[in-house]
Amino acid sequence: MAKPLSFTCQSCGAAHAKWAGRCDACGGWNTIIEEAPVIPAGTAAGRRHKGRPFALEDLKSTDQVPARRISGIGEFDRVCGGGLVPGSALLVGGDPGVGKSTLILQVLAAYARSKGHAVYISGEEAMGQVRLRAARMGLAEAPVALGAATCVEDILATLEHGPAPGILAIDSIQTIWTSALEAAPGTIAQVRTASFDLVRYAKTSGTALLLIGHVTKEGQIAGPKAVEHLVDAVLYFEGERGHHFRVLRSVKNRFGATDEIGVFDMTGRGLEQVANPSAMFLGDRLGKAPGASVFAGLEGSRPLLVEFQALVAPPSYGTPRRAVVGWDSGRLAMLLAVLDARAGLSITGHDVYLNVAGGLKIGEPAADLAAAAALISGFSAIALPKDAAFFGEISLSGDIRPSPQPELRLKEALKLGFTTAVVPPGIKAEIPNLKLKHIADVAELAAFVTSPR
Repeated sequence: MAKPLSFTCQSCGAAHAKWAGRCDACGGWNTIIEEAPVIPAGTAAGRRHKGRPFALEDLKSTDQVPARRISGIGEFDRVCGGGLVPGSALLVGGDPGVGKSTLILQVLAAYARSKGHAVYISGEEAMGQVRLRAARMGLAEAPVALGAATCVEDILATLEHGPAPGILAIDSIQTIWTSALEAAPGTIAQVRTASFDLVRYAKTSGTALLLIGHVTKEGQIAGPKAVEHLVDAVLYFEGERGHHFRVLRSVKNRFGATDEIGVFDMTGRGLEQVANPSAMFLGDRLGKAPGASVFAGLEGSRPLLVEFQALVAPPSYGTPRRAVVGWDSGRLAMLLAVLDARAGLSITGHDVYLNVAGGLKIGEPAADLAAAAALISGFSAIALPKDAAFFGEISLSGDIRPSPQPELRLKEALKLGFTTAVVPPGIKAEIPNLKLKHIADVAELAAFVTSPR
């Protein structure tokens, strides 16, 4: 009897009863292909009794949870939550050429040099090519075990013949396929099944698994979302081609904080850790031009100071233009409307350009106050104080609301030489040598920015 066939979208994983040119779930064109579904190996009658579930109170944390494996790359360990948990699976995604393979190779080399057992499986490069890249980064003598394979059965059979590695890296998961399916490599069924087999091996052997994944043109990790649900952590490696820094960001982590970031500097010998990213993002800031303000932000548990730059100019055409880099364009439109309605300004009739210096992407609501200060400064052509940092959320009523963990933000500003912090009224922290300027609403902010100095 022939196997039943299914039609699956290769973009979102939605199943269809028949082939169609367009997926109804995600709207993608020519993404539906015919696949043979996976047939379960056993039936309910053949299942064996495996014992009763454990009571939560009977599991002692000191006996059941092994120590984390420290790779030696501090920024990577920070994003993972303090190191890799044995038996965990991490998915690392990023744009082509951003440095995913470089980062993982450096992590494995640092772990292997600390007497750990690390294995790197490449499905895209030959072992000679991996060694050439390692030699360029000064890692040619690192005791990392290399392999070049794409069949998951071959990979697992090789690993099971020796001791389980402490860290196993697969580059990349889209190239791995299983002989149990007839679908082509890279399809959703192949990626899902191969990922499940590798994660199951990691859970049973205690190996920390690192999966490198491709991303789509929308910036999402390619393949079904079931892979992201299957792993314990999802990390995005971000970076602009025009900038030399790279940001490793955690968007899911079962063993640590989400929205944690690690900052790296891309050099000719690989990635170097950035100990003080605030100083790097601010650069040689002079603070004399109107439209520049410093935001005291927070990424995960790390305080971070970045510069907002705004340019407000008369409209060149009938419709004012909006251009935003590194911030939400919808947030900018709302902020301009609030400044017009609550502060009596007329910015919405002008061309507005807003940029986050250094190419960093900011999504924190606490950046409202810094962005508003930069916009008012650019509109009024009055420069802000060079030694002032801003943070606070602006509501539709024009009021400025407090932001979480103000002490961390203020201490970071003081460490970089700032003497004034413009903050919401609810902030009562006392930081020596740092003056707090409380601003209650956008009208008071406009008066502060335009006041003579």
